[in-house]
Amino acid sequence: MKSTTLSGVEVINMKLGLSSYSLFRAIADGRMTIVDAVKWVAENGGEHIEIVPAGFDLIETPQLIGQIRDAAEQAGIELSGYLIGADFLKDGAEAKQQEIDRVKQHVDVAVKLGVRNMRFDVAYAGIEEDRSLSRFESDLPALTAACREVADYAAQFDIMTSVENHGYYIQASERVYRLVKEVDRANYRTTLDVGNFLCADEDPVLGVKRNVEIASFVHFKDFYRRSSSRQPGEGWFPSAGGYWLRGAICGYGDLDLAATVRVLKEAGYDGHLSVEFEGQEDCLLASRIGLANVRRLWEEG
Repeated sequence: MKSTTLSGVEVINMKLGLSSYSLFRAIADGRMTIVDAVKWVAENGGEHIEIVPAGFDLIETPQLIGQIRDAAEQAGIELSGYLIGADFLKDGAEAKQQEIDRVKQHVDVAVKLGVRNMRFDVAYAGIEEDRSLSRFESDLPALTAACREVADYAAQFDIMTSVENHGYYIQASERVYRLVKEVDRANYRTTLDVGNFLCADEDPVLGVKRNVEIASFVHFKDFYRRSSSRQPGEGWFPSAGGYWLRGAICGYGDLDLAATVRVLKEAGYDGHLSVEFEGQEDCLLASRIGLANVRRLWEEG
């Protein structure tokens, strides 16, 4: 979002919000509903919220769609995106097409929500699975075809679709870039998660530099990172190369988020920013602090 000062100098006005996934634990344990979450984000400094159906399902309970829209309108907050998981590497042509059709159903949900950004994952590979470059090159044609079909379907509704650097397999910046370029659709880009590159053992700032030109949305996330021959304890998970990571409140972890802000500003990024929290602290406390920290980082950067 850009504005022009009286001197005629163009500046970027960041629009900060929260992924509802950040509040998943509070939704799961009954402290709040997704409708409550929309109101909470508005009350705690967020200008928009991404809807991630974790702990609820908008296809099985379509009545929630209208309730979410009404809550956002009443709170004066934007519904900025809709995010789902997907895996286009199912065994067999029929299973692959069923997955594509399922994602299209979720495009219809995005239309009903009134959002203009939709992220869907494309493939996963566990830490012990084959994540080699040769496998990626072999899978790329099938992934490309599936993403094109969904993007073309979404285009009629003026919806921007995207892949996130997510799930180990399609997580490094070069693979994300390659997929987006192969799909070659104006409404297919990337939801750029500034922290997720660390899961693939890629320098996060460098990953952001490589992918910012194809970004339609940005997630702000932070991690603690440790080098150890054994698992440090509860809450830690392995990176692709064997380091250990744990989610942190944005601004409290080991990522250089100030440098990331500078990269985004220098690139002229003018889309949405969403804080995404997945650490061990209370999610309400962590989300509130994370929103404030990212806003301060952006203003100071």
